[in-house]
Amino acid sequence: MSRILLIEDDTETAEAIVAELADRGFEVQWTGDGVDGLDRARASSPDAMIVDRMLPGMDGLTVIEALRKDQVRTPVLVLSALGAVDDRVRGLRMGGDDYLTKPFALIELVARIEALLRRPTESRETILHVGPLQLDLIERTACRGERWLELLPREFRLLEYMMRRSDQLLTRAMLLEEVWNYKFVPATTNLIDVHMGRLRHKVDGPGETQLIHNVRGSGFVLRSRQ
Repeated sequence: MSRILLIEDDTETAEAIVAELADRGFEVQWTGDGVDGLDRARASSPDAMIVDRMLPGMDGLTVIEALRKDQVRTPVLVLSALGAVDDRVRGLRMGGDDYLTKPFALIELVARIEALLRRPTESRETILHVGPLQLDLIERTACRGERWLELLPREFRLLEYMMRRSDQLLTRAMLLEEVWNYKFVPATTNLIDVHMGRLRHKVDGPGETQLIHNVRGSGFVLRSRQ
């Protein structure tokens, strides 16, 4: 049984969500206060969270930002009456995994939660190792053997995503959705190829065995063995 933490201050909305999720076999914990919600998230480690943007005590985005700074990677669905593109983008950039605008159909909310729960569970390790690569998620440093890598924030996130899924084929669509938070993949874009080219140049230095491989027509793979 998956455990869901709901932080929503509108009682009518919250009761409807709790009833729907309970009917579908979820165990739901509910609070209407942002500060209490943050405390419960830290204490109970739920499988997923539903967080309203506007909350008493502490707004929803601040709750999410605080959890991400604590390296808590619980998937979060953000609820909001604010549906403008800028508002959705801000919600995702603050650490939300998905965004649902009010009013919404309960069946869609359930589907989005189920989708979040199907995503690969990321390790809670703070230092990742793949072959000669090491990524320190707390200090935000990266190295290959004795060589330090000077990575931009997006390159760091891209390498982290690839290291967590080493030896797996990662398509451009997957990278756009998971690293750039694109919810709709553009028909044509070279965004991934440009960033991947820069990352490969830093990771695979002259004379070193190539770790990042381009699979023609499919995507990219980070090989764990040299």
